[in-house]
Amino acid sequence: MAKPYRTYLPEQDLLLPPSLREWLPDDHLVYFVSDVVDQLNLSAIESVYEEDDRGQPPYHPRMMTKILLYGYCVGVFSSRKIQKHLVEDVAFRVLAAGNQPDFRTISDFRKLHLKALEELFQQMLRLTLETGTMKLGRVALDGSKVKANASKHKAMSYGRMDETEKRLREEVRKLLRQAEATDKEEDQRYGGDRRGDELPEELQRRETRIARIREAKRALEERAREQARSAGKDAKKAQPAQKAQYNFTDPESRILKGADGFVQGYNTQIAVEPAFQLIVGQQVTQAANDKQQLVPLLEKIKEQSGQKPQGVLTDSGYCSEENLKYLNKRKIEGFVATGKQKHNERREPCKPGPLPKGASRVQQMERKLQTQVGAAVYATRKFIVEPVFGQIKQARGFRQFLLRGLEKVRGEWALICMTHNILKFHKIICSG
Repeated sequence: MAKPYRTYLPEQDLLLPPSLREWLPDDHLVYFVSDVVDQLNLSAIESVYEEDDRGQPPYHPRMMTKILLYGYCVGVFSSRKIQKHLVEDVAFRVLAAGNQPDFRTISDFRKLHLKALEELFQQMLRLTLETGTMKLGRVALDGSKVKANASKHKAMSYGRMDETEKRLREEVRKLLRQAEATDKEEDQRYGGDRRGDELPEELQRRETRIARIREAKRALEERAREQARSAGKDAKKAQPAQKAQYNFTDPESRILKGADGFVQGYNTQIAVEPAFQLIVGQQVTQAANDKQQLVPLLEKIKEQSGQKPQGVLTDSGYCSEENLKYLNKRKIEGFVATGKQKHNERREPCKPGPLPKGASRVQQMERKLQTQVGAAVYATRKFIVEPVFGQIKQARGFRQFLLRGLEKVRGEWALICMTHNILKFHKIICSG
């Protein structure tokens, strides 16, 4: 007797139209993303299409927003990969309700509405905080270098630009002399009826490289003047350092020292609350270190969450007299490391006796973190903020920006942080 199997008829059409809601479990992330986007105000995106009645009807902005956010939630960032998933992945197909925009449409949608998508981070964050009636207490800050969509090998120093420009100009002069000699010879041989204005391909290539190098030098010189003005110095006399770098692929990215060595990238900043590891403030900067990022990031928390934190935990990268003065002025309790600490190294216990008269704010903070209470509070920092970068970079695989330029990178980082919060909010809802 033949073994009985469950019915399998791949060629048979469905007798009734299927319900997309039955394809996945009710608590699937895709339905949560859909419900969240339905609560957001997308008027800034929708208004663009309402003002334009040319051509074919566009895909629905709410659907496009959903598939983009869901892609970022599950580590599918590329528009080409999203298009592939819209054909092959059940969750994407359910979310798009059978629509299959191509990768160019997805990419253009992201670029066109990047500023509006960036503002959705704030909407989502406030919705989450209000739903849980959360009040910000202490938050932990941290920064991490993320690779730009550019190779550091496409960068050139200011000093090398001078050398290269001189070498190329000499090569151009040689080529022009050769061309002139060739023209004279051909005029004698064939007559003088050639136009004579055709530049050899080799000459055109060198002229183009010189033009790009000059443009890069002007950008570095302007950057040096801006830095001088910020420091209160004479901008007219400012000159770039010989080692100042310019990247020809993404000129707004910088060579930064990260955990794994030097990268061509951007410095991403986040503030995380301890209860659910929600990102309550975020920004992207070109700065090589975090010293100047504490004040702007705290301002971002207020702007994006609508709340002021009661306390701040940071590593030594944010420590300075000015930053501690700012915390005191804003009545924000600080737990700021004053020096780097090796892994598993214990802090020295609090020394007996009062601090010397006239002790700096840094010295006062150092003593505070040596107390039993101060050390215990600061120790929680690594469990609050550091895992978030691990979840973004390792779990979701976001290690490089897809877009180029500071403004676009800021929009993409907002998408990453927003989808992190969606994942955390989904976990909160499902767990209880």
